[in-house]
Amino acid sequence: MHVVVIGAGLAGCEAAWQAAQRGLDVTLIEMKPVERSPAHHSDAFAELVCSNSLRSNRVTSAVGLLKQEMRALDSLVIQAADEAAVPAGQALAVDRELFAKRITETLESHPRVHLERRRIDAIPQERPVVIATGPLTAGGLVAELQELLGEEHLYFYDALSPIVYADSIDMDVAFRASRYDDGPGDYLNLPLDREGYEAFVAALLAADTVPLHSFEAAMYFEGCLPIEEMARRGRDTLAYGPMKPVGLRDPRTGRRPHAVVQLRQEDKRGVLYSLVGFQTKLRVGEQRRILRTLPGAEGAVFARFGSVHRNTYLNAPRHLAPSLELRAKPGVYIAGQLAGVEGYVESAALGLLAGIQVSFDARGVAAPRADPATAHGALLQFLAGADPNRFQPMNVNFGLFPPLGAGGRRNRRERYAAMSERALAAIAQFSAEATVDA
Repeated sequence: MHVVVIGAGLAGCEAAWQAAQRGLDVTLIEMKPVERSPAHHSDAFAELVCSNSLRSNRVTSAVGLLKQEMRALDSLVIQAADEAAVPAGQALAVDRELFAKRITETLESHPRVHLERRRIDAIPQERPVVIATGPLTAGGLVAELQELLGEEHLYFYDALSPIVYADSIDMDVAFRASRYDDGPGDYLNLPLDREGYEAFVAALLAADTVPLHSFEAAMYFEGCLPIEEMARRGRDTLAYGPMKPVGLRDPRTGRRPHAVVQLRQEDKRGVLYSLVGFQTKLRVGEQRRILRTLPGAEGAVFARFGSVHRNTYLNAPRHLAPSLELRAKPGVYIAGQLAGVEGYVESAALGLLAGIQVSFDARGVAAPRADPATAHGALLQFLAGADPNRFQPMNVNFGLFPPLGAGGRRNRRERYAAMSERALAAIAQFSAEATVDA
């Protein structure tokens, strides 16, 4: 039994490890050192951009829960991270060189893993194959995926607006309406007067932004300009753009606001709302600080922060089965950011799931499926069930999880703790079901 894994980033390394530990012979193909993408700086596997890329380690945070589930599933990435950890409070920060060295050496010495250092420009004929080539996938491989999927293009630039939890918005201030429409409307609106608007624009212009990588320098186009770039075009640009108040009246005053920030529902249950048109390169701390100055958003809790960056990914709900297998090409699996998730931990988790999946498929046995109440299952549910007409990658967050059953009202901390407890019980069952003899 054999599997080919393309790409030795976090997702590819995790997929290779999980498959090899379950008795498959793995050919792991990595283009370094023959060739490097613009984001690569070393020849080691599993490069991280910064030491705190793995984020929170608290099990009552969604990403911390995801890591704890990965520990239960014998994740190589999390093993290496724990061993390479450096002091960082409640975050899992690592010595990046030690982290990459540990993963590289583990796979290089694994008796079931065969390494090939070369570039891949076409999907190999062998089956199964896991494609985990990351957000900078390019060349012939992208061209073949485009043709295979019938897409004019994959998504090369990722313009994401912040997403907040609906119950963290002050509904005494926010009002529901759509521009020009009568009735309750589809959007929540945060109204600003002129003074508030001008203070908001001034804060955007003074804020600290994430510097561009050299390969991102020419990425902006009119459809996804960062909010702060629009503000630089003139004081009133936003008020005539994504913050235009036309057709809207604030029910508290009966008048049209000077500007509004509109929030659009992101999930069927109405747990998550995105800030429309607010893609941004602001640093996370600046986003949190400035967006909380908006009327009604003073207590906003963020499920995802905004970003604009180079990213190639598939429209997962249109093209991927829940097994991460391409519907148009059986035996070909997509893992990592290419599958449509944000974040290193989420990418590694999809690699883990892909490795388990191919281990069962290679044996002709149905693979177990992670419960949607787990962080792993919630990510799979998101990829399968998102609206394909406006799909965008997502970090893991509790808004993706099914609601808790009856049990009275809980505050957010209690709710997240209960969700984590439920998830860890379910992941223990999944871990037992996902075990096969090597």
